[in-house]
Amino acid sequence: MKLGAVIITMGNRPDELLALLDSVTAQHGDRIEVVVVGNGAPVPDVPAGVRTVELPENLGIPRGRNVGIEAFGPGGADVDALLFLDDDGLLPNRDTAELCRQAFAADPKLGIVTFRIADPDTGATQRRHVPRLRAADPMRSSRVTTFLGGANAVRTRVIAEVGPLPEDFFYAHEETDLAWRALDAGWMIDYRADMVLNHPTTAPSRHAVYHRMVARNRVWLARRNLPAPLVPLYLGVWLLLTLVRRPSAPALKAWFGGFGEGWTTPCGPRRPMKWRTVWRLTRLGRPPVI
Repeated sequence: MKLGAVIITMGNRPDELLALLDSVTAQHGDRIEVVVVGNGAPVPDVPAGVRTVELPENLGIPRGRNVGIEAFGPGGADVDALLFLDDDGLLPNRDTAELCRQAFAADPKLGIVTFRIADPDTGATQRRHVPRLRAADPMRSSRVTTFLGGANAVRTRVIAEVGPLPEDFFYAHEETDLAWRALDAGWMIDYRADMVLNHPTTAPSRHAVYHRMVARNRVWLARRNLPAPLVPLYLGVWLLLTLVRRPSAPALKAWFGGFGEGWTTPCGPRRPMKWRTVWRLTRLGRPPVI
């Protein structure tokens, strides 16, 4: 199985990027082809053999990753699977790529593998980085219904079948949009605790656009993918959860602005999932109402 890797960068973490590239090169097995996409910034110096693409402006995370996919041919067809890695992450174990190959080879319906993210100093995994509701034990691998954007491997046949990441999302929930489309097409997603990406512990709200994008894209996600009766239920649950979490007044104002924007702006093509997919998500422990 031939693997590629897509890394997007803003050019502001050159040392971390080089360390990540070294950890990809150190993986056991066949060489992994790597493409680094400069998302509105020049790509720092990288080792020979690493391909680069520089975009004139920041096009957002999903569009930047889609550019990286196309660098491997239409839909990434030049490789069998693509690793998507954050530029400040690191693969601490040398067998991660081989574990990916083995997982995909053993299960023809496995479409996406999501890695465990661990702090490099403490080894701790944040609860939000375990993509299931029962997240208390990050060391337990399981089937899941979504994946982590900067620490995963995707079979390129999935992209060819269901399409790439939703580019207009810019940031937030683009992984769940792809995950739901993949599940609706019959693919499965695994969370693997033994496949690790080291990444410093951070809060998603460090991004200035976080609250608006999270709310807007949540509405878009529902409008694009859910059967009509579930759209208000899903969004109503998330509205209540947001209020229960008691964000600051500026954060709540940004959230409601994004929520309104999600209803009044185009969300892209609507392809509601089958009801049997709703049941599959429910059996996997995450019904699409939360």
